[in-house]
Amino acid sequence: MTLIEEVNIRKVLDSRGNPTVEVEVATAEGFGAAMAPSGASTGVHEVKALPKGGVDAGMRFFNEKVGDELLGMDVLDQRLLDGLLKSIDGSNDFSKMGGNVAVACSIAFAKSAASALAIPLYRYIGGLTGQAQLPRPLGNVIGGGRHAIGGTDIQEFLVMAQSGPPSKTVFGNALVHRRVKEKLAKKLPDAAIGKGDEGAWVAAITNEEALDIVASASKEISQETGLDIRPALDMAASEFFKGGNYVYKDKTISPGEQIDYVLELIHKYHLCLVEDPLEQEDFGGYAELTSKVNAECMIVGDDLFVTNTHRIKEGIGIGACNSVLIKPNQIGTLTDTLDAVEITHRAGYRTVVSHRSGETPDQAIAHIAAGVGAYAIKTGAVGGERIAKLNELIRIEEDIQGGIL
Repeated sequence: MTLIEEVNIRKVLDSRGNPTVEVEVATAEGFGAAMAPSGASTGVHEVKALPKGGVDAGMRFFNEKVGDELLGMDVLDQRLLDGLLKSIDGSNDFSKMGGNVAVACSIAFAKSAASALAIPLYRYIGGLTGQAQLPRPLGNVIGGGRHAIGGTDIQEFLVMAQSGPPSKTVFGNALVHRRVKEKLAKKLPDAAIGKGDEGAWVAAITNEEALDIVASASKEISQETGLDIRPALDMAASEFFKGGNYVYKDKTISPGEQIDYVLELIHKYHLCLVEDPLEQEDFGGYAELTSKVNAECMIVGDDLFVTNTHRIKEGIGIGACNSVLIKPNQIGTLTDTLDAVEITHRAGYRTVVSHRSGETPDQAIAHIAAGVGAYAIKTGAVGGERIAKLNELIRIEEDIQGGIL
């Protein structure tokens, strides 16, 4: 047994300048610290990121009711520890402790355990899942929606190389990001072009104009690097679903027309992935869209599934989506995250481990993505809190190939 001897919690900043938490877990043999991110575009079925009263209330709950209960527990028993967090909170959505407090604590357990065993975190997680492999980086290059007010209706215009190791693909994504800026500057020579929450460019252009630019930049960089880089979308459709219709700046369309529109974009731009193309309760619509796409494109459920095993099972049962976005802080513990991945993979669906728009320099999701054998990792293309994960993927690649982590 490797017993927990000390736990600490503190308030820290996320990338938007908002407060979040960092939790430290120490044993005689190891130490782990983890920070929790926060989302802007969140699904209604996610656990509560913070309790009423915010970060301070979450920290107070932890100090009064959690910390002492963890002392003397075996840090190697992840499932027992995560179960204890849920038991202490007592709600079904971490509304008393806050999902951010819980997930920081849960990942700190795993980091401390890996440290005690003197192995990288991805190998520790891989030992729990038996699925370790390198994921494909998925990077955001133009942003809109809740992540960049004043930009496009669609929340994220992304790119992903279809093959290649992170030591090549992360640079390919960054080159597309740079080329997109050049094309935006040429298209809008007198406009100020800024960045959104995730480091993607923001400009006053239409959704189709953005797709034209991203598709063109992807093709050019593919030719220059030899990488097959294709565009992708996170539509975050629940954000503009109002009164039973999808309300864009230039049109309002029905759910059936939205499915047709998504199919049109997939075919026209050769999209490799579309996340949240429909609103978060439309399981039937997702099943219809997925059946029409077949294996041509990944249809990824985020707000639909929120890393929740019950919702994932419901979607699998009717063929809704063919891929699941995995965000640990949506569900609150690493154990629940791994259970969601297991169910997803067992059904033949792909997983995409994801960052949040309000991020921290914590590198854990790179290790989680590699450890669970995720198909892809969505973690931006540039920006300090984003490249923290991308650079860690390169280190993991070296470790897998016999280098030094």
